[in-house]
Amino acid sequence: MKRTTSIFLLPLAVAALGVAPGAAAADETTCRGTIGATTEDNIRVPQGATCILNGTTAKGTVKVERDATLRARGVQVTGNVQAENARRVNVLRSSRIGGSVQVVQGDAAKVADSRVNADILYDDNAGRLKTLRNHVGGNVQAFQNSGGVEISSNKIDGNLQCKENVPQPTGGGNVVHGNKEDQCSSL
Repeated sequence: MKRTTSIFLLPLAVAALGVAPGAAAADETTCRGTIGATTEDNIRVPQGATCILNGTTAKGTVKVERDATLRARGVQVTGNVQAENARRVNVLRSSRIGGSVQVVQGDAAKVADSRVNADILYDDNAGRLKTLRNHVGGNVQAFQNSGGVEISSNKIDGNLQCKENVPQPTGGGNVVHGNKEDQCSSL
């Protein structure tokens, strides 16, 4: 009889914890240093840290915090790579991002020789930004950046959109299936 009571109380205990029955909370791995060819849920690069991902798989999102650096080579990320106020974000060498790469209000970033299924967004960054030889399933967008933007030799299924960047973006050789707009109309 005690066993039956426990089974009926379990859903109440789970509900009290704020977890839906059958749902599992994703783990977050904090990266300071290097993570090799392992599988993680979410990865967080904390403030001021440097994280090197070599052949790592992230089943969720990679988040890069203030003044942090991410160097990702040959990674597979199911979700997004998100950076706000980061020092540097590099996504390189046959990396595959299931969502977007978003670098906002930071310094430098480079996405090269990789596949991004959704968008690449550079917004209000101060350092040098590069998008080179990628296949992008969505849009490539560069807005209000001040360190220089290079966009070259990409295949972009969506639009290439650039506004209010000083200096104006450089590059070329992009195959864009949508529209090339504003500052990027000749790239």
